[in-house]
Amino acid sequence: MKPVPFRYVRPSSLHEACAALGADEDARVIAGGQTLVPMLAMRLARPSTLVDIARLPGLSGVAAQDGVVRIGATTRQVEAERSDAVARDLPLLAAALPWVGHPPTRNRGTVGGSCANADPSAEIPLVAVTLEAEMEAQEEGGAFSIPADEFFIGPMLTALPPTAILTAVRFPIWREARVGVAFHEISARRSDFAFVSAAGQVALDAEGRLARVSLGIGGVGDRPVKLDVAALAGSRAEPEAVTAAVAAACEVLEATSDLHASADYRRRVARVLGTRAVLDAAADAQKKDSGR
Repeated sequence: MKPVPFRYVRPSSLHEACAALGADEDARVIAGGQTLVPMLAMRLARPSTLVDIARLPGLSGVAAQDGVVRIGATTRQVEAERSDAVARDLPLLAAALPWVGHPPTRNRGTVGGSCANADPSAEIPLVAVTLEAEMEAQEEGGAFSIPADEFFIGPMLTALPPTAILTAVRFPIWREARVGVAFHEISARRSDFAFVSAAGQVALDAEGRLARVSLGIGGVGDRPVKLDVAALAGSRAEPEAVTAAVAAACEVLEATSDLHASADYRRRVARVLGTRAVLDAAADAQKKDSGR
């Protein structure tokens, strides 16, 4: 199929881009186009205007400063994947990025585009929620930010106003000396959308106990969620304790059924992958201590 006719606009500034969105309620932003273009081709999206922000100055790049890693919205996913700052200060995202589509899609797909499209199975939004990132945005009235947990509100739905543009994502840096991460997902084939995914990041204290634990689950419901596993803080990462804590946290998950997987299957896999993510992240942190 071919998309319905649309008007194409390439603004020269962020202000001009916001004005174009404000002037047409059916306008859509495009940057990498790895999600939007197939939707246009299948006529699942029918915008009257496409506002291309891919070449706008100041919207791309990775920088670590003031305790956060700030990634511009039009930063290509492959740039983040190869970034020294991401590898050093944002290891969970570094672990998740190889699971995003295929190398050709990461060459064109953007970090902001993945977040703005808000697919419940997408890896970058899951990391943003797990680490409590902040989503920076701009509209004609000025700049503002939205916590990641409030930004994603449903399948392909965000709290971003229709006249606003996502400009960057700010991921907090964990400064503890012993931080470990793990990312797991299950899908029909590698690089397909995940049925369930789990992102874990932990920090260990000097005695090897869990000082901080963050666990996020994606693909199960209509948006990625961060699970409450605070009960593990202060304990060692013993399999029985982690399994029990993750199972209790998964009780609140609202799972969906579709042609690919049932809600019961997704809940069960969430418990398994969530447990594995915490245990593997703890093992990763232990390696930092031993120098291996």
